[in-house]
Amino acid sequence: QVQLVESGGGLVQAGGSLRLSCAASGRTFNMYAMAWFRQAPGKEREFVAAISRSGGSTHYADSVKGRFTISRDSAKSTVYLQMNSLKPEDTAVYYCAARDGTYITSMTGRYDYWGQGTQVTVSS
Repeated sequence: QVQLVESGGGLVQAGGSLRLSCAASGRTFNMYAMAWFRQAPGKEREFVAAISRSGGSTHYADSVKGRFTISRDSAKSTVYLQMNSLKPEDTAVYYCAARDGTYITSMTGRYDYWGQGTQVTVSS
């Protein structure tokens, strides 16, 4: 198993930036493809970004493409989400997820492990 702990959320004005971190512990970090999802009040959890085990492949939701960047640091067993040009509609609880597989996917049900989430609030 792997345990995931997110950090870095907070309150920011529209147009600002935040960097989320997700620290993994347990089994070997490089065994997992990683992703970020988010859930706004009253809405379903939605895919944000994913990165392959090697870090060589990434995939983004259209709504964040060009503004968000996912990356991973194997030495620190940590995945990051750099969020720039934030908009009020980016307000949500952001979750880190891991899947024991070789390919990345945007499907929520394909991820095996989840963190507890971190709140991101973007004011207008």
